[in-house]
Amino acid sequence: MKRIMIVAGEASGDIYGADLVHEMRSREPKIHFFGIGGQRMREAGVEILVDSADMAVMGLVEVFSHFAVITSAFRTLKNILIHSPPTLLIVIDYPGFNLRLAKAARKAGVKVLYYISPKVWAWKAGRIKTIASCVDHLAAIFPFEVSLYEKAGVPVTFVGHPLLDLVKGNMTRNDAVTSFGLDPSRKIIGLFPGSRKSEIEQMLPTIFAATAKIKERFPGIQFILPIASTLQDDDIIRRISEVDLDVTVTHERIHDVIRSSDAIISVSGTVTLEIALVGTPMVIIYKLSPLTYQLAKRLVKIPHIGLCNIVAGETIVRELIQDQANPEEIASEIGKLLTDCEYHATMVHNLSKIREKLGCGGASANVARLALSLCGPNNDTATVSDIGELSQ
Repeated sequence: MKRIMIVAGEASGDIYGADLVHEMRSREPKIHFFGIGGQRMREAGVEILVDSADMAVMGLVEVFSHFAVITSAFRTLKNILIHSPPTLLIVIDYPGFNLRLAKAARKAGVKVLYYISPKVWAWKAGRIKTIASCVDHLAAIFPFEVSLYEKAGVPVTFVGHPLLDLVKGNMTRNDAVTSFGLDPSRKIIGLFPGSRKSEIEQMLPTIFAATAKIKERFPGIQFILPIASTLQDDDIIRRISEVDLDVTVTHERIHDVIRSSDAIISVSGTVTLEIALVGTPMVIIYKLSPLTYQLAKRLVKIPHIGLCNIVAGETIVRELIQDQANPEEIASEIGKLLTDCEYHATMVHNLSKIREKLGCGGASANVARLALSLCGPNNDTATVSDIGELSQ
């Protein structure tokens, strides 16, 4: 039986990982998957050794507070690579952790497939050399990444962007709205506070303060907030009750939430690309700790942080970063999207161009074929549970 270690440290990776597992199992049902992931990967049948909810942090300062959990997770997987090597290691995004793990895999003689590469075109270009030294094949999701890695001698295949297959919905806008118990005749604002605990702590109070200002200007406004699979419901609901905000909370069905919304406040991340593919106008916001932000300003070499703007190669959605990400600015931008018809229509038109820039669909199927091609014959039938506590 093939044993594949798969690691996704964040909510988006959990979704992509689950879809990849389904595709691989449709071709080879008896593969045993284990590693780091969230609820989606667990439901797909992956043996979860560490929950990605405990791993999802952003920024140097924020990582320090999760250092013990991340270190323990790394030690656990490294020891498995050494003492009971899997057939293949698949790592999804999450470069700070996954590149170290890839190095350990290379030393252990385990092949490595990197799906959704580090954004070396944005910062830390030196990582390309690291990737070349420890990754057997890279599955690129943006067309412009291919030449970058080819020049560095990294075996690379453009597989398409997984969101092209995942962003779908059968409901009309009105059907989606009523299914959430909302009123289709009143405006709806989607609230996307992020999928990491650190983002919730940093951004949710600001988002809530902005909603208060929006409601002052638009008394009949409705709010809806989808909770990411990497977050605890109780924490979000407690925070909502503390500010006495009338907001509909939901799980999953993220694309129906996007389709239901007239405008969206979104923390920067993969979800901004999902919102763009549906075509709902938004404002992108982000805050980091002051130290992390100062470091990022010196390292990041592209003018945008929102994936929709990066793919478009221009500013089509306004980005409010750090001090600009305040309740007044956020409420003002949402107000403009709700009242300025020309501004709204221009953004919708520009968002519609994003899909054609991402190539064709079928990313998960393409990666599944690539992963299986890297797997040689393997008769090792041991599971991670049989191996025991290797992290000691």
